[in-house]
Order: sequence, then C-alpha cells, then structure tokens
Amino acid sequence: MKKNLIRDLYLKYSWLFAIGILADITVDIAQTYVPEFLGAVVEIVSRNDSVTYGDISGLIRQIILIAFVLLAGRALLRFTILLASGKIEAGVRHEMFLKAERLSQRYYHENKIGTIMSWFSSDVEAIEEFAGWGTIMATDALFLSVISIYKMLRLDPVLSLIAIIPMLALIIWGNRVEKIMSEKWENRQKQFDKLYDFTQETFTGIRVIKAFVKEAQELKAFSKVAKENSEKNLEFVGMSIRFDVYIEMIIGITMTLLMGVGAYFVYSYAVGTPAVLFGHTITLTAGRLTTFIGYVDTLIWPMIAMGQILQMHSRFKTSGDRIYAFLNQEEEIHNSENAVKLENCKGKITFKDFSFSYPDGDTHSLKNVSFEIQPGEMVGLVGKIGSGKTTLVNSLLRLYNIDRSRIFIDDIDLMDIDITSLRDAIAYVPQDNFLFSDNIRNNISFANNKADMSEVRNAAKFADVDDNILGFSEGYETVTGERGVTLSGGQKQRISIARAYMKNSPIMIMDDSVSAVDMKTEETILNNINEKRKGKTTIIIASRVSTVAHMDKILVLKDGSVEAFDTPARLMETSPTYQKMVYLQKLESEL
Repeated sequence: MKKNLIRDLYLKYSWLFAIGILADITVDIAQTYVPEFLGAVVEIVSRNDSVTYGDISGLIRQIILIAFVLLAGRALLRFTILLASGKIEAGVRHEMFLKAERLSQRYYHENKIGTIMSWFSSDVEAIEEFAGWGTIMATDALFLSVISIYKMLRLDPVLSLIAIIPMLALIIWGNRVEKIMSEKWENRQKQFDKLYDFTQETFTGIRVIKAFVKEAQELKAFSKVAKENSEKNLEFVGMSIRFDVYIEMIIGITMTLLMGVGAYFVYSYAVGTPAVLFGHTITLTAGRLTTFIGYVDTLIWPMIAMGQILQMHSRFKTSGDRIYAFLNQEEEIHNSENAVKLENCKGKITFKDFSFSYPDGDTHSLKNVSFEIQPGEMVGLVGKIGSGKTTLVNSLLRLYNIDRSRIFIDDIDLMDIDITSLRDAIAYVPQDNFLFSDNIRNNISFANNKADMSEVRNAAKFADVDDNILGFSEGYETVTGERGVTLSGGQKQRISIARAYMKNSPIMIMDDSVSAVDMKTEETILNNINEKRKGKTTIIIASRVSTVAHMDKILVLKDGSVEAFDTPARLMETSPTYQKMVYLQKLESEL
C-alpha cells in the first residue's frame, strides 16, 4: 500500500526543496528593497531642484546588486525545485509501473489499457506540475506576501488595511472555487480516459478498420468522443479564466483605490493638514507613497499566483486520488507466508481434483482435473477449442489464485511456492506470440540479456528460424515493429520458441506454438525439443495430432475435464476425442 507515496517522495528530496526555499526567501527579501530604492529616488528628486549622478549613484549600485541577487536566487530556486519535482514524477511513475506488474490478469480484464495509460501520463504530469511550479509559486507568494505586508504595516498600518482586506476576501472565495474546480478537473480526466481508450483501441485494430473500409465511421465516432472531451475541457478552462479575470479586476480596483486615496493623503500632508483615520495621523510623502505602491505591486504576483496555485492544486488533488486508487488496488497474486523457493526443480507436475472458474465466470472452465507428469516427460495437450487447455497451463504460472492442495510442482503445493522462483522455473511460449518492438536479437535474449551472439543463434536454430533471420537485410538487428508486426505468423512463433529455449528452464510450455509453420519446420522443432530438452519436462498444446503423436503421453481434455491421459498408442483405444482428431487429420491428408 502506498498511502503516503507522494509525501515520502517530498521528504526524500526535502534537501532540494530546502535549498530552493532558502533561495526563494533570499530573493523575496531582496525584491522588497526595490520599492524602498524607488521611494528614495522620488524623495531626492522632490526635495532638490537639480539632481546629479552623485546623488543617486549609491542607490544605482544597490539596485544593480539586488538585480544580481534576484538572478542568481531565482536560477537556484528553479533548478533545485524543478529537479526535485522531476524526481518525484519519476518516483511516482516507477511505483505505478511496479504495481502494474504485480496486479493480476483479472484487473486488466476489468480496466481498459487506455484509462491506465492516462493515469501514467496526464495524472502523473499534474503531480509533477504542482510539485514543481506549484511549490515555486506557493513559496514565492507566501514569503513575498508576508515580507511585503510586514513592511507595508510598518510604513502605514491604515493604508495597509485598505490593501489587505480585498486579499483576505479573495482567499476565502478562492477556497470555495477550488472545490468546484476539483470536480470539473475530475470530470475532465474521466472524459480524457474515454478518449484515450477509444484512441488506443482504434490504433490497435487499425488493420481491421481498413479491411472493412470503416475509416469514415470510426472518424465520426472519434469526433463524438473528442467533442465531449472538448466540452469538459472548456468547462474547466472557463472556470479558470473567470477566476483569473476576477482576480485581475480586484487587483485593478485595489490599485486604483490606493492611488486615489494615497494621492489625497500626500496632498493633505504637503499642504500641512494631514489626514486622520481611526485616530492615526497619516504622514505620507510622495516618496513614501511610491514605496508603499511598490509593496502593493509586489503583492500583485502572489494574488495572480493564488489563482494558478488553486488550479494546480485542484488538478493535483484529483490526479493524486486517481493514482492512489490505482496504487492501493488489492494485489490478489502474492506470496504466502513462509513461501518456499523452488530450487533445483526436477519438473514433476501433479494435478489433484483441480477445478477452476474465472473470477467473473459462473461455470467451471476446468473440472476435477487429475494427472501426473514425471520429470523429463514430453506431454502433449489436445482438445477442442474452449476445452480449457490454455487455462490449465496458465494455472501453472499462478496467473490466478487457486485452491490449495490441488497443483504440485516437485510435490510442493503451488500456492506455497515463491512466485518469482516458480515462474523462473517455467519457460512459456504464449498463444499470441507477443514480441517487443525491438530487434530480433534482444527479443530472443529477453530472458538473458547478457547472452552472446552464439547463444542467440543456437536458440534460433533450435526454433528453425536462423536462416529466415539471416535472410533479412539487417539480420538479427532487424526491428520487429510493434508486437512483431513486420514478421509473418510463423516467424513470430519460432522467435517466441527461441526466446523460451534461451531461458533453459526445467519446465517448458508451448501453447499452440507451431500452428503457423509448415509440417517440415514443425518436425524439425519437435526433433530439436526431443534431442536438446532431454531430461526436462515439456508440455505442448497442439491443434494438430501430428504435433503430439510422438510425445511420451498425451492429455486429452473435453469440456474442461480429463477424458484420457496415456500414451498415443493407447489413446486410440481409450479416447473418442483423440480418435476423431486422428481420423479427421488423416482425412485432411488424403484430400
């Protein structure tokens, strides 16, 4: 659980924030001297008929010094805090990625990938924005306001109250506006999720859309989703702009009021009848008024910043809640207490009355499955589509939680085995033959990125794909494209087999992994498995009987139950499903 992740990251990089805040305080103190210098210049000019460079040279040097302090301070302030915010963004995204790896298959069945990607992009960016620019604006506005108000009160408390009251009203009102803006930002993000989902799904299925000439239909559907997203964006932006306009109006009214009232006070003092308010005599000269207006002018930035900070905080709060909701998702698949590491795995696999139904399913995909595979056996797995073949091998990988005392590896309960060591002991060739958008060499050596070229080529030869790869213009450096789009189905299957072989695990599972290759290539791969994986357990799911005809044993599934588990020769006598598959393949060969 990561309830305080962002807070912990703030603490981790607090030294950077501390340096930045100290630089900010220095800048703010230096900035408030500028009105004093301007006021002093006005005083000198108003009291002398002629002013020489010598009269103001000291002030000019001080102003230049202040300028250098402001430049260096603001550079240090932004460097440290923006660096810290970038590290916070990276930390949040890192924790989210680790969480995504630990979540079960069920979570990804229930949540669209586009939505999850929007959490990784726009929501994390909202966290980074507030941690960076939000912190800069907030600290700058806070310290600059405090220092300026302190100096204003020392200069003239009555005039200061006239300037401060509108600011207090603005802060109270802004607190209420933030709640509305948070709600509008959340609505905007939900609509953005829908846009992300639609876009991701469209690009994934772009070949189908083109094949059915449905570009115009998809464009129309996209326009509708984009319009709804635009409307939610405009609602949020409209509220932000209105708030900014109100702030500017209040600033303008306050400055106009101060200029008018201040001018009157200066005139009254100049003619010898100073104004008295609340028993306080106002002794305001032109220079002091210039200094006071300069202080008020420095408060304009904090007032403007407050509007931006409220917007950032509303986005930060909403996006943070969405990220925490993701990070606090229950992890269904985790090690049990005192989990046992699977060391020196022999490859014995035992199923005892194993039944399984998917989390949202109302029927059993597997029912009372019992069989035992001895170490080093080559076992085929056949059955009609939907008979539970893939579900059975996925159970071995612990992609879902199962009942205890139902599946055993080397006589150890699967639920008691450390998940990492379990999956490390199994090399898996999935049915969809997923390849990464990388070169072929890196795809094959995925399990061992330190493997040299000879090992990679040996794995490719094992899968009978070495000649194909060398035929490409860039050989093993050929980039496969997204999900291996540049390769044929058979090439993807064989590269997936080579990747699994590179893992050199005691158990290897191939889920219908030679269905897209010709009979000769299939025979070569099977001979290589028989020769090079001798003594290691291998399970091959097949749609063709010829693929498993020479296995030690064949498991036949029918409607989620074991119809038979025996040698190929005996299955011709005991399994109607296997007999039918053999007959149909023979008929197909004759035709």
